[in-house]
Amino acid sequence: MIKKRLDVVDALRGFSLAGIVVIHMLENYLGAPPPSTGLEGATVWPTDGIINGIATFFIRGKFFALFSFLFGLSFYIQMKRAADKGINFGGRFFWRLILLLLIGVVHHMFYRGDILTIYAITGLFLIPFYKVSNKWLLGISALLFLGLGRFLIFRIFGGDPLISTMSISPNDPATQAYFDLLKEGNIIEVFKSNTLQGHLIKLDFQYGVFGRGYLTFGFFLTGLYCGKIGFFERFDSLKKQLKKALIWSIAGLVLTLILTAIVFAFATDFGKQPQPDFNSLITMIGLTLYDVSNVFFTVLIIIVFLYAFMKIKGKRFLLRFAPYGRMALTNYLLQSVIGTALLYGWGLGYIGEIPNTLMLGISLLIIVVQLYTSKWWLNRYAQGPLEWLWRSLTHFKRFPFIKKKVS
Repeated sequence: MIKKRLDVVDALRGFSLAGIVVIHMLENYLGAPPPSTGLEGATVWPTDGIINGIATFFIRGKFFALFSFLFGLSFYIQMKRAADKGINFGGRFFWRLILLLLIGVVHHMFYRGDILTIYAITGLFLIPFYKVSNKWLLGISALLFLGLGRFLIFRIFGGDPLISTMSISPNDPATQAYFDLLKEGNIIEVFKSNTLQGHLIKLDFQYGVFGRGYLTFGFFLTGLYCGKIGFFERFDSLKKQLKKALIWSIAGLVLTLILTAIVFAFATDFGKQPQPDFNSLITMIGLTLYDVSNVFFTVLIIIVFLYAFMKIKGKRFLLRFAPYGRMALTNYLLQSVIGTALLYGWGLGYIGEIPNTLMLGISLLIIVVQLYTSKWWLNRYAQGPLEWLWRSLTHFKRFPFIKKKVS
């Protein structure tokens, strides 16, 4: 029985949110491929390329996975707590996801890279998996990580976009046109483009051959699995298992990175082509190997985090992220509003002009400010504002918002 919040889970969620804002800021909240000259201003200092390389290796593709894993874990916790009270939470969770979809639609108007709408759509499939056996959860998640969704789509439709005119080419006129819109357009024009065209492009990216949505559901299932085995309630007693997992994740990461490099070398004819052919099976294999490397890296991040959390000083530091994680929805949306206001033309219009070194500093400043404001807020209020609204609408009940003062 899960009686209280797990601080380690809140801290891990806050930590993942910190990584997400760093990568989004370095990507200039573009939510689309950059044009060939769009981000030249981001790499003018000697440290800029180094920072981008480090972020690509350590953060890009890993922290969204961590966030998705925790979404699956949270689903289990909510379902289990309700079951312990004799309540079937499935229908309520369905409604909760509808509310999340509406929140995500609003967020997507600001930022085309919104993940909430994908969580809401994909999360619906979590409900029937709640009572599925652990072996099936691991087996299905492994198939998804190994590209089952991608290869099925590729077999049926090929590597072309399913429902949009999506292009990842930096020289495509559509790529430049969207960048120019973000750079010079007003907020209504950005909202219109993101709402009408943006959702179609995102659905292609998530459920086409890039397969991000299938990976997301794989991480949902692994989070659900870890919830069912009570992993985070007893992780500090599993040091031998963690050590084995650490060794296997490092070995798997090294192997898949090497294989990814080899396969993409063939896919681009050893650099003779600017990008691989997405109608080629070898490209699909390369994408899958890259995804698997990110799975191993995500496992590695979790294990290292837990090892640090078992140390007194490490736990004291990482617990600073717990309030941040408890207000993840509010902080995630605020990050996007701040980032797009700084970068888009309807705001200050600095997209593509801020060096990566300075952008990293700005993202760290956002994290620090949100860390302290989250702690300040939760000392006075029961939940973050969006978390409280989401919960109240989920249960059709106004929950207490302001904490009672203890005399």
